[in-house]
Amino acid sequence: MPTLAGHEFDLGLLGHRCWLELATGERIELPVERWTEPSEGDDVLLDACSGPTIDLGCGPGRLTAALAGRGVVALGVDSSRTAVRLTRHRGGSALHRNVFDRLPGEGRWRHALLADGNIGIGGDPAALLRRTARLIAPDGDVLVELEPPGHGLRHERVRLRPGHADVAWFTWAWVGVDAIAEVAVRAGLRVDWTTRHGHRWFARLERR
Repeated sequence: MPTLAGHEFDLGLLGHRCWLELATGERIELPVERWTEPSEGDDVLLDACSGPTIDLGCGPGRLTAALAGRGVVALGVDSSRTAVRLTRHRGGSALHRNVFDRLPGEGRWRHALLADGNIGIGGDPAALLRRTARLIAPDGDVLVELEPPGHGLRHERVRLRPGHADVAWFTWAWVGVDAIAEVAVRAGLRVDWTTRHGHRWFARLERR
């Protein structure tokens, strides 16, 4: 999970239980165990990366480091300094930066990863995919993890818990596998394939 700056997110990176609280009062648990340890389904993403890969919202770096261990050039990007430190500790390369800021190798990456719900960064998946499309080479792709069918496209105001009473609200989004084709088109991309592994769903997007 990405790019939720602040002390509360850092606690999740370190394995402490945390969740998103929606303005409606709904609570969505965050899979902090999956952020830190290899997870069933990771190989769907790892096996699809045959060349230089940028991992957006890399968190503690399990995918970035796993790719490096396979001999694939990989760079993690995260707005949390703790995430960057943990990624480097695993042996991966990482950069402390917002994904919407200027990044190394723009337009030359073979693959871009948006795993663990990172399609929600910024609360506007089409805008995020347009940004991501500018990072990849003309024949590159974006590998995205999605919600199961039936979830559609959802935007909500959320805040990270537990935390102080005045912790900031921000917009997050969720994209179901049934909604990714429409979102991709709005970003100038198209769906090449979708697949499921256990309870996790993935898609490969390429330029139209």
